[in-house]
Amino acid sequence: MREALRGLTLRGRAFLAAGVTTLACSVVLGQQQLGRVGVLVAVLPLLAAGLLGRSRYRLSLVRTVTPQLVTAGSPARVSLALSNAGRTPSGVLMLEDQVPYVLGTRPRFVLEGIGHGWHHTVTYQVRSDVRGQFEIGPMTVRITDPFGLVELGRSFRTTVPITVVPRTVPLPHIPIGGAWTGSGDNRPRAFATGSAEDVTVREYRHGDDLRRVHWRSSARVGELMVRREEQPWQSRATLFLDNRARAHRGHGLASSLEAAVSAAASIAVHLSQRGFTVRLVTATGEDPTNAWHFREAELNTAPLLESLAVVEAVPQSWLESNWLADPTHGGLLVAVTGAVGELDVPVFRRMLHHSTPALAVALDVDAWQSREAASDPATSLLTNQGWRAVTLGPRDRLPTVWQDLGRTSSQSARGVHEPVPGAVR
Repeated sequence: MREALRGLTLRGRAFLAAGVTTLACSVVLGQQQLGRVGVLVAVLPLLAAGLLGRSRYRLSLVRTVTPQLVTAGSPARVSLALSNAGRTPSGVLMLEDQVPYVLGTRPRFVLEGIGHGWHHTVTYQVRSDVRGQFEIGPMTVRITDPFGLVELGRSFRTTVPITVVPRTVPLPHIPIGGAWTGSGDNRPRAFATGSAEDVTVREYRHGDDLRRVHWRSSARVGELMVRREEQPWQSRATLFLDNRARAHRGHGLASSLEAAVSAAASIAVHLSQRGFTVRLVTATGEDPTNAWHFREAELNTAPLLESLAVVEAVPQSWLESNWLADPTHGGLLVAVTGAVGELDVPVFRRMLHHSTPALAVALDVDAWQSREAASDPATSLLTNQGWRAVTLGPRDRLPTVWQDLGRTSSQSARGVHEPVPGAVR
């Protein structure tokens, strides 16, 4: 009852004040009929508060988001399935779903005639130009009486996640080379014959197929171990993203970091479509959730895109290189970098030593700040270390730059020693 009295609307408080004032006037003027009107006006909001406060509603909500993994700039549909399992009918329900600001305005709905067994479904759309992981909900419900004198608030606790992944663009097919171990385009297509003694094992990692668990080794070691017999001929690619704050310029969607994340996402999808198993490494090192894993579906890039959706600029000024010590590291290496300094040279040299071939897309971060083409020393520095690098500016198209990177790879494969060109303007 106390909650109901606190829920008196402006109209309800006005009725209550008018009723008390009318009663006082009836006593002063000695008008009995006026007193009856005052009692009616004063009792009406109290009666509505008592009935609404003692009512027990059993409202249920099922919220679904389709799809839960959406590309930045694309809409997603949110469906709200409401039902009333209680026997008490309600007056008017005012619903408001809590939505993050980047997904749009908070949707509001007004529903009437809610009785026992009532079901209703409402939908609305959300859209974000900003990548990231967001929570939709909880929903707040405002219950009011038919006269609008009392309004009570209720809320559901459930929320639904939605992940907004970076935009991607299709990339052209370019020669990227390979090694005799089967990485890259030159990987063998047939399985070699071998006995059970040729099978090597390693520790289980997130994403490994449970059918590849080697139970005898697992029992001996005391933890799950998986077979590695498929590794020599599986195409692998390591995607390195430099997300250091000092390596990028600009703010928000117009920053070079956002362009780097979008480029990394496009490259990840492109390599996955070409049959590569791709893992993501950032300036802070390798994400354990994106370690080498073997997929039945080659086009399953959702884990990588989810990781890229939450990549943020880190304040550190150095690059972690512990992931280079992984004995399973190898195959193609593609780096998407920002500004590169002399202190970063040893790390990039070690990357090149652990992987062949190594390709780089270096963002012209100074141009991202001034919006004018500038001379990017990152491409020259990487080229001097043996990388095949091109420059990506704010006005360049990634497919064109990727095609240019393919031409540098072809020239390197033929032994042509020429200066590495920058991005096509």
